[in-house]
Amino acid sequence: MKRSHSCPVIIGMLAVTLAGCSSSGPEEIRQWMDQTKKETKPFVPKLPEPKAYTPFVYEAGKDVDPFSPSKLAVAIAKWQANSKGVRPNLDRRREPLEEFPLDTIKMVGALRKPGLSYAILQVDKMVFQVKAGNYLGQNFGMITSVTDDAVDIKEVVQDASGEWVERKARLELQESK
Repeated sequence: MKRSHSCPVIIGMLAVTLAGCSSSGPEEIRQWMDQTKKETKPFVPKLPEPKAYTPFVYEAGKDVDPFSPSKLAVAIAKWQANSKGVRPNLDRRREPLEEFPLDTIKMVGALRKPGLSYAILQVDKMVFQVKAGNYLGQNFGMITSVTDDAVDIKEVVQDASGEWVERKARLELQESK
């Protein structure tokens, strides 16, 4: 076996390097840290001035209190006045075409008799004969007029505030292809 001459050289260099590191002791490091602390000046930005508070003045004291009984009485009177106007007739017997939404009903024809016009309406595979005054659709729709090419309808629906309003709709004759 041959021994290498480089091993003692490496050990010697390692010892010299370690000896050089030990020459600066902990005292030298502490002095450097103290010096760095003295020289370093921290920068803290100046805080903005707070906004001036301006109080809100409530000047509605002279108005009617929204929770007062008089305000409630006015609202009830308005509701009763409107309720006497447009309303669906809930006491009448419902007709067969009121089971279907208006967009599923098609006008497929019209008939005329002396003094009276009828419309032929189709829902799925069922056919119905209707005239002015009949009801259809799920929104309390009443037929107001029948012509050769259309059926005019007046529906009674609730708006966003819950009040009943009238809305017009129309079924037009469907051309067969």
